[in-house]
Amino acid sequence: MRFSFAWDFVPTFSIENFGCRATDADASALRRSLLASGLTALGEHTVADFVVLNTCTVTASADSQAREAIRKIHRTNPSARIIVTGCYAQRAPAEIVSLDGVTWVVGNSHQTEIAELLQNFLTDEHSAEEHEAQRLENNFVPLSRLSADGMSLARGPAKILTSDIFAQTSLQMESQDGGIEAGRTRPILKIQDGCNNRCSYCVIPFVRGSSRSVAPDVVVEEVRRLVASGAKEIVLSGINLGSYGRDLVSRVVLGDVVRRILDETSLEQLRFSSVEPQDVTEDFVAFVASSERLARHFHVPLQSGSDKILRGMHRWYRAAHYAERIRRIRKMIPDAAIGADVIVGFPGESDEDFRITCEFIEALPLTYLHVFSFSIRPGTKAANLDAPVDLAVIRDRARRLRLLSQRKAAGFRASQAGRKLRAITLARSGSDWTEGLTSNYLKVRLAGRHAANLWCEAEITAESAFGNTRPEVSLQK
Repeated sequence: MRFSFAWDFVPTFSIENFGCRATDADASALRRSLLASGLTALGEHTVADFVVLNTCTVTASADSQAREAIRKIHRTNPSARIIVTGCYAQRAPAEIVSLDGVTWVVGNSHQTEIAELLQNFLTDEHSAEEHEAQRLENNFVPLSRLSADGMSLARGPAKILTSDIFAQTSLQMESQDGGIEAGRTRPILKIQDGCNNRCSYCVIPFVRGSSRSVAPDVVVEEVRRLVASGAKEIVLSGINLGSYGRDLVSRVVLGDVVRRILDETSLEQLRFSSVEPQDVTEDFVAFVASSERLARHFHVPLQSGSDKILRGMHRWYRAAHYAERIRRIRKMIPDAAIGADVIVGFPGESDEDFRITCEFIEALPLTYLHVFSFSIRPGTKAANLDAPVDLAVIRDRARRLRLLSQRKAAGFRASQAGRKLRAITLARSGSDWTEGLTSNYLKVRLAGRHAANLWCEAEITAESAFGNTRPEVSLQK
């Protein structure tokens, strides 16, 4: 639904996203809806009329980051109307609404209604201001509308807009008719939301709801639009991407919609976000290997290498099963990037469990890790488990795994040294270089400044970061 404001002023907004690619896609959709409504986007919270925070709640740290952002925005821009949405807003709206500066808390269940919410607010505020002007002419202002200094209209109480997320049984996609957003080289296309799994540590199903998918026809048409607007690479995203299509009346699987994208659009490269181990089947890996238009990049959550901990986490696989999937990828696609999520400090994780996890990861051809410290999430089964791990121990284990990740990344990059790979230029650049990304998820620093979203050929160096060399660059249209 589209709305349009018609005032003698132009309301402004800024938006900040916290969390994963799925929340990033949600923030982009929200930004487009507000722009379509007639608001003007600003890059700074300090001068915006409305500030939208799209939150994450996967860890206690994510919640803390959102609260700190709210406090900082209110200090620097006390007149801003702060709208808090996303997963934290869905999980704990009463916790957020008590913070100074918050005007609305809008859960994921009502996120698509924010543009309408602002329209109604501005309409009511416009009418109230006209009414106040008439009262001022008569030298009468009701005390209930005065702030403490007696000079300006008081802010009303914050409001919560949220409901049962499990009542949502379908997923709609807002078209990106405006094309690729400024600064966005690789648009994220969220085609799935929610999760039917119940990992004992994870709160996300309770703030995202059941698994829901966008119809294949809609996905393909949106890819066409993005390609027409200039997109060369698109990232397919979801909360549990591998479960795509299982909820649809005409049941499909992820591979079905990907085949349609390849067959029915001219998209040059498609990349997947995280895919669970059970969905990394032999057929799926062979499919990725069969097409140069599919990025050589897999992200497969592990969480732990200890079978005891995996059982406690309610992860359905065991370490040997996971290892089989990862080695299959490496065998079929020797140059693939393979990333994993790992949680340290799950209740009951002993020194022995952690040692097993480290040795397991060392033995696998993984190329990078995303390391998370266990965090109690209210309402999850893990919140009631005994044998918590000391915080100092958790921090030490996380540090050691991040060092292991750095070694894995450096080793993979060294294995690719000397190869010339196609990379797409990104928005980040310096005075004499431009950042690029290869199909197998290597970041490269290209000589010279170039526009984003161009293909180039880059020679890979063995440097662990971008390297100090300036490889030859052959730009392609």
